[in-house]
Amino acid sequence: MSDILLGIQGLTKAYPGVVANDDVSFDIQKGEIHALLGENGAGKSTLVKMIYGLVAPDKGAMTLDGQSFSPSKPSEARQNGVAMVFQHFSLFDALNVAENVALGMENPPPMRDLARRIREVSELYGLPLDPSRTVGTLSAGERQRVEIIRCLLQNPRLLIMDEPTSVLTPQEVEILFETLMQLKSEGTSILYISHKLEEIRAICDHATILRLGKKVGESTPSEASAKELAELMVGNSFAAPVARDVEKGAVLLEAKSLSLPAPGAFGTPLREVSFAVRAGEVLGIGGVAGNGQDELLAALSGERTSDGGTVLLKGNDISSDGPVARRDMGLLSAPEERLGHAAAPDMSLTENGVLTASRRESLVKNGLIDWRKAQGFTEAVIERFDVRTPGPDTAARALSGGNLQKYVVGREIHQNPEVLIVNQPTWGVDAAAAAAIRQALLDLAAKGAAIVVISQDLDELMEISDRFAALNEGRLSPAHPVADLNMEKIGLMMGGAHDMEVAHVHG
Repeated sequence: MSDILLGIQGLTKAYPGVVANDDVSFDIQKGEIHALLGENGAGKSTLVKMIYGLVAPDKGAMTLDGQSFSPSKPSEARQNGVAMVFQHFSLFDALNVAENVALGMENPPPMRDLARRIREVSELYGLPLDPSRTVGTLSAGERQRVEIIRCLLQNPRLLIMDEPTSVLTPQEVEILFETLMQLKSEGTSILYISHKLEEIRAICDHATILRLGKKVGESTPSEASAKELAELMVGNSFAAPVARDVEKGAVLLEAKSLSLPAPGAFGTPLREVSFAVRAGEVLGIGGVAGNGQDELLAALSGERTSDGGTVLLKGNDISSDGPVARRDMGLLSAPEERLGHAAAPDMSLTENGVLTASRRESLVKNGLIDWRKAQGFTEAVIERFDVRTPGPDTAARALSGGNLQKYVVGREIHQNPEVLIVNQPTWGVDAAAAAAIRQALLDLAAKGAAIVVISQDLDELMEISDRFAALNEGRLSPAHPVADLNMEKIGLMMGGAHDMEVAHVHG
């Protein structure tokens, strides 16, 4: 009997203008955690879509446990024991856990039996879930549990996980890893995609590295450093971001007791949020997903205005001004949701450039768009931020998630704002691209901009922030110099223990 669960031989898939996968071959062993590494646009997503039956290969073949395997749709892949937890959750907020799980199954059992099975399996794997809870009330980590349990109820032989820890706290990541090790010990194989290389080193047995659609190497992650893995992915070396010692100037942005009702049944209200950011300073705001990050960005960008509290820009009250007025005054923002919020999916990159840069970059004259100038602006962003795309006329939805992220953040930085608020600036981008975005934020601060970085990536916040505050259920802790903090203190702040945390820091 072979130890190979999934054999991939010569898989090739091309789209107009780009070869996503070029003659890729590798094997996944039974009971191993196998990492799939590569920078944005390397072809990871296309490859797992072929394994999961979402996309048909142009050439090549797969075997599953020695048998020919070519699923034409996901249900076929699931019937063969292949399950996938996607980076973007596919859950309905208004339904409960059991109803959501049932929707993802071919032949769900009666609800009472399903609820019992969810309880049993979730307890067994250390991911406890209440089947009757409404999904809209769950944290991001709990939502991920729903997706994982939905997969585990089908007893998969291969579990594909795409960026599974991007929305989890350090404590939730530990629980997930224990679950994955338990599955591995039971003989389940796991194909693990992540840009967090220290995670890969901690739990993966083997790694396959893709670059520009081709397999360029293999590695035993535990025997390589994160830097070595990153350089294998990129093909050359890159430097960690370097902060310049910047003299902090006057306060440019200040929020005083900013309050805002929840935007809907499942949103988070902002409660008395206060902070100030100076010229040349980066304020990092951490927190588990769903604690008011989107609401804070909307309140600061002017997408939502509120009567509760005050927002001051360079000392002027802008509380009742909308996004256009705030942009005219030098306050720019980049929201977390790339497709649909930060960029219009069916518009070209040039058109998306016009949407936020038309006034600051003078792209419109007498009501007419200067397309040549708009294209020049877009090409400058593409070149400066290494956005992998056929060109400025490409639709936003055609870019890989990481490349669209580079474009969306780059578009705002390139306009030289005086104040920049950005939510999840490096979400889903590879190590080299994340380093480049962080360096661009530090360079902008060095020019005298005030920057607010909202992120769930604590390593990122510790690397680039001068001060750190935590959001918990719409409340913001006092900000503290990053030099005074460690992971334990940060965990307490994220959990809402602000007073105790302050005593720790100053005591």
